[in-house]
Formats: sequence, structure tokens, C-alpha cells
Amino acid sequence: MDVLSAILERKLIAIIRGARPEEVHAIIESLYAGGVTLVEVTLNSDRALSVIREAAAVWGDRVLVGAGTVLDADAARAAIDSGARFIISPGLDKETIAATRAAGVVSIPGAYTPTEILAAHRFGADIVKVFPASPAYFNDLRGPLSHIPLMPTGGVTLANIREFRGAVAYGVGSALVGASLGEITDRARQYLQKIHDV
Repeated sequence: MDVLSAILERKLIAIIRGARPEEVHAIIESLYAGGVTLVEVTLNSDRALSVIREAAAVWGDRVLVGAGTVLDADAARAAIDSGARFIISPGLDKETIAATRAAGVVSIPGAYTPTEILAAHRFGADIVKVFPASPAYFNDLRGPLSHIPLMPTGGVTLANIREFRGAVAYGVGSALVGASLGEITDRARQYLQKIHDV
């Protein structure tokens, strides 16, 4: 299965931001135990590129590791060279999308307004991350932009995940990963169950 198909099927991307490098393997283990097999390591984390390289080597196709908070094309290329299987950005940058797609890697730029979302789609984004996201705003966007694959991120919780109608995937950070290792596994299962129910 290719990476884009895996994201569209598995749907939940766990965002690891600011964790100590030596903790990341245990976090991924806890996520994996709960059924989560898509992980984003943000580039503003300590030693992010080496963490991505090590995680990609250890987990292979069992857990697809991507890079987040990718702000420009050079950062995208560095992350891809380190083994990132998808590139996620907080904002819209045409050159980052182009560099990512040129490398054959899944591009998920962030956007907020309809204009930005349309531009990201036209520039070649595989999925557009709506950031930050609230159910009411996301669902309003889906009306005229239902042809564009959208992923809400920043504000997705266990309490509201079912309210994001038509989302192709979900990005979840501290609401999932900001807990003890045992709690991460339990939360992962809860998120996946709610996504399954949707």
C-alpha cells in the first residue's frame, strides 16, 4: 500500500512535538500498541531529523513516520533524506509542496481560509491540513470544498472528533500524545474507535 492510501485508510496521525529524543521510541511503541501507525515528528523538536531517521529505520512499514512543522523546501528535503514518508506544514508554501511532490512524498500543507485551501490543492497538495480546526468552521468549509481532501488538526479531541464531517484524516497532538505511556495506548484505542464509528 502506498503512503497516501495508508493515510486515507488509517486516518489518525499522532503528532509528537517537543518530546525528548530518548522518549520517542517508547511513545511510538505506546501508539502502536493502541493501533496508531502514522506518526508525525515536528521539526521544531530536539534532534528531529535524527529522531525521524532512527524511527523510520526501526519501524519501517509498521509505523509510517513523517515530518511536521516543515516551513520551507530545504527543510522538506532534509526530512525526506532522513526517512520522512510524508511532509506536513503549518502553512502554505508552494515551493515546499513542489519539493515534496518532486521527491515522490505525500504533501500535507496547512491552510485556513478557502483561498489558501484552494491554492494548496492547485499547487499539488495530496491532502490539505485545516489548521487550526473547529467542527463548525471545518464543516462550513466542506460545503464548497468537498472535492478537496481535508484533514483537521489543532483542536481535534475525543469529545468532538465525530463532528468533523467528511474529514479524510485527523492530526492529533497533545490531546493524544501528552499523557503517560499507558494513557497514550488507551487514548489511541479510543480515538480509533470513534473514527471507526464515524
